[in-house]
Amino acid sequence: MDFNMKKLASDAGIFFTRAVQFTEEKFGQAEKTELDAHFENLLARADSTKNWTEKILRQTEVLLQPNPSARVEEFLYEKLDRKVPSRVTNGELLAQYMTEAAGELGPTTPYGKTLIKVAEAEKRLGAAERDFIHTASINFLTPLRNFLEGDWKTISKERRLLQNRRLDLDACKARLKKAKAAEAKATLWNDEVDKSEQELRVAQTEFDRQAEVTRLLLEGISSTHVNHLRCLHEFVESQTTYYAQCYRHMLDLQKQLGRFPGTFVGTTEPASPPLSSTSPTTTAATMPVEPSVAGLAPPGEAALCLEEVAPPASGTRKARVLYDYEAADSSELALLADELITVYSLPGMDPDWLIGERGNKKGKVPVTYLELLS
Repeated sequence: MDFNMKKLASDAGIFFTRAVQFTEEKFGQAEKTELDAHFENLLARADSTKNWTEKILRQTEVLLQPNPSARVEEFLYEKLDRKVPSRVTNGELLAQYMTEAAGELGPTTPYGKTLIKVAEAEKRLGAAERDFIHTASINFLTPLRNFLEGDWKTISKERRLLQNRRLDLDACKARLKKAKAAEAKATLWNDEVDKSEQELRVAQTEFDRQAEVTRLLLEGISSTHVNHLRCLHEFVESQTTYYAQCYRHMLDLQKQLGRFPGTFVGTTEPASPPLSSTSPTTTAATMPVEPSVAGLAPPGEAALCLEEVAPPASGTRKARVLYDYEAADSSELALLADELITVYSLPGMDPDWLIGERGNKKGKVPVTYLELLS
């Protein structure tokens, strides 16, 4: 019991001494041992790494799960070390509603058939989103959290110990200074100065030892950057895969809708104008959109026979292919990204299409897949 009381009294005395030293430093009434410039740079670099890691982590969580309530729920499950329940993605929920709507409105009607087709695409989009979230969480979010909850907590603990050792060291320096001043006035015995010098040597040794431990941990931030760089590459790869899947699913859906028989049969409204048109002097700078109409001639007129089509005497141009394009039928020309072809237009053609020629091959090509060259 007496031992515990003495220990508590000793701890309280140390805490009080440190508090006094810290306060006097703040008011400029006590000297402070300064760390070298390299050490200060390591501290600043570590703080910056921690702050930006927190911001990137939080914003990535928002990107992967925009719903704040769902994020809080997932956070609580992780803290309780329980498995996060599987949650339906927005795309999958939309697919479910569309499928149910088609069943009630008539799955054999044009509208019902289209709802089913779109629902299937939305379901695939939802599955791709789920895979992306899972991959990004494992390969990117988890390493960032591990740093903040593991390495950074260790660094913070050692920094606090270093701060305490420095306060102890400076308090010893102050006591020795006062002892020497009192000795000079012949008011203290030499053994008081000797005691202060011994305490200073011990405090200096403990401070130096703790400074070395802290410095090694701070220099390990470089390894943290290397690890985070690798994780960042993996995050970009998973995001690229996800958006490529989405793009492919939507292109497939667009092709299906463009060839779906009878989808717009019975409509009395005129066809809507294209969302964007490409003039001969305009360079396509956006992701390609599959043209909704793939005919050479207006509705009701006979399509031109490609074998009989001859390029105009003037008006042919060179074009660079921006994206790979798979021909839907024998009237179209398959394209490979970055190849050069000759293109031209014919009277009555859909403005979203041109005639493309490569060697002795000829066929319709979508304008949005091309960069027209002067």
